[in-house]
Amino acid sequence: MTNPNLQIIISSLPETPGVYKYFDGSQTLIYIGKAKNLRKRVSSYFIKKHHDNRKTEILVSKIADIQFTLVETEMDALLLENVLIKQYQPRYNILLKDDKTYASICIKNERFPRVFYTRQIIRDGSEYYGPYANGNMIYTLLDLIKASYPLRNCTFNLSEANIQAKKFKACLEHDIGNCMAPCVNLQDEADYMKNIKAIRSLLKGNLYETKSEIRQWMLEAAADLKFEKAAALKQKLELLETYQSKSTIVNDIKHDVDVFSIVSDEKFAFANYIKVSNGIIVQTQTFEIKKKLDESDADMLSMAIAEVREKYQSRSTEIIVPIPLDWEDSGLIITVPKMGDKKKVLDLSMKNAMYYKKEKMSQYELLNPDFKVDRILTLMKNDLRLKDLPHHIECFDNSNLQGTNPVSACVVFKDAKPSKKDYRHFIPKTVEGPDDFATMREVVYRRYRGILEDNEKLPDLIIVDGGKGQLSSAVESLKELGIYGKVPILGIAKRLEELYYPEDEFPLYIDKKSETLKIIQQLRDEAHRFGITHHRNRRSKNAIVTELDSIKGIGPETAKMLLRELKSVKKVKESNLDMLSQIIGSAKGQLVYKHFHQTN
Repeated sequence: MTNPNLQIIISSLPETPGVYKYFDGSQTLIYIGKAKNLRKRVSSYFIKKHHDNRKTEILVSKIADIQFTLVETEMDALLLENVLIKQYQPRYNILLKDDKTYASICIKNERFPRVFYTRQIIRDGSEYYGPYANGNMIYTLLDLIKASYPLRNCTFNLSEANIQAKKFKACLEHDIGNCMAPCVNLQDEADYMKNIKAIRSLLKGNLYETKSEIRQWMLEAAADLKFEKAAALKQKLELLETYQSKSTIVNDIKHDVDVFSIVSDEKFAFANYIKVSNGIIVQTQTFEIKKKLDESDADMLSMAIAEVREKYQSRSTEIIVPIPLDWEDSGLIITVPKMGDKKKVLDLSMKNAMYYKKEKMSQYELLNPDFKVDRILTLMKNDLRLKDLPHHIECFDNSNLQGTNPVSACVVFKDAKPSKKDYRHFIPKTVEGPDDFATMREVVYRRYRGILEDNEKLPDLIIVDGGKGQLSSAVESLKELGIYGKVPILGIAKRLEELYYPEDEFPLYIDKKSETLKIIQQLRDEAHRFGITHHRNRRSKNAIVTELDSIKGIGPETAKMLLRELKSVKKVKESNLDMLSQIIGSAKGQLVYKHFHQTN
């Protein structure tokens, strides 16, 4: 660190939780972070080398001033960091973006409150429940509320003065039983608010309490011989039972919990949130997170948790997550489940996050085709432990049948797609018999000797179809040419899809569903197809020419003349002497005719 002012600031930082802010030379806020120990966290930026992370290296080079705010706990630091990031939006902080504007259910802040579907959040004291990503769930809830609790849906100002002045008339909704007509004083406010209380309980997922209350009312009505009222209450109870059976149930989770999961790649992460209340999943939402400094999954998940809990004013005391979070003094229970119902609901959250990631990536790829190429190449770079993106890949395969007509194929992929104009065939010149190792050694040497002589660019990755033997042979040729180590090379075994590196004792296994393995398999299959096609053509051609050339006195030109006229060796065999004589002359015709009919 060369800035003495920063050294003084860091040395004076307390070892307590807090939020730190980095400013550049123009006093522009460029980064906000949280810390359990401010001095350790901030000093780590300047003590560590960041050569492996260019963005962090650039951030550190721009820091000219540091400011900080002390808080009581790390959880307070997390919440304050979240508020400040949203307020100032520093350049190097991650960005959170909602997946869409989901619908909510609103209990309007008014006398005789209405309950309705909305996508707008208006800060007027109204209550909002949701958001609901599942459209079926919100309509099921609204239908249940409408069937169970008669409420008004008009927008009249039902003040006490207006009702007493008899400004309104009962409408059709009252006639058909959907409303008890508080507008004409047929329902008092206390009775109406009892329904609103039950609806709040329902929307919060407290079905047990709601059902118990309705069951008690039903028994009281039956005891008072009010059988019609008891029947209506029984119908409400059945509706609640039906709704609960259609809801996602998590049997062993009887208290409120927040469930979070995250999936990420080089540039993006997607965090999913599920709220479980009294054993029922009542909320779900997904956040897209755009990385700025190669943040860890734990950092991004912490940011998403703070965002969600503040947004929905969650008071759940337990959080279920897929990875440990260092929130010792947060007052929350952090659970990383391994089995049971908590693991099931975490898996459901992860499934939602992965699905949303897949959908988003598809959208980005449609808008920008280069996005898909960059994503796949970055994935291959990470999976195969390469230093550079494999824009140019070459794959080699040998083909022969019982040692006859051997041929090798080299196929080329550029930006993860076949570049057929760059495909090459090689017919071994120095190898006798079916020797795959020697053949691989020769064709690899010839391929890259030609590239070096023509001053062309070497590929970013070489793949050899075969196990350690073929790979070792290819490596010998690269060493002889002096380019071993300049180009990464690996072999792929045919049976178990094992990937071998020259100096690694054990193979590398890649997820069977990985796009990296699919690209490598496509390369291998394409090299095999290209080589087999050429091999068959050579074998067929050689078989035809050899049979006619075996006739003494018949040369290649005469054989071509016969095939040009008669199209196949079979027709040559079936032709009579006159026909053959007309095509190649009497003398040669007799030689061909005797060759095919001498057994007769």
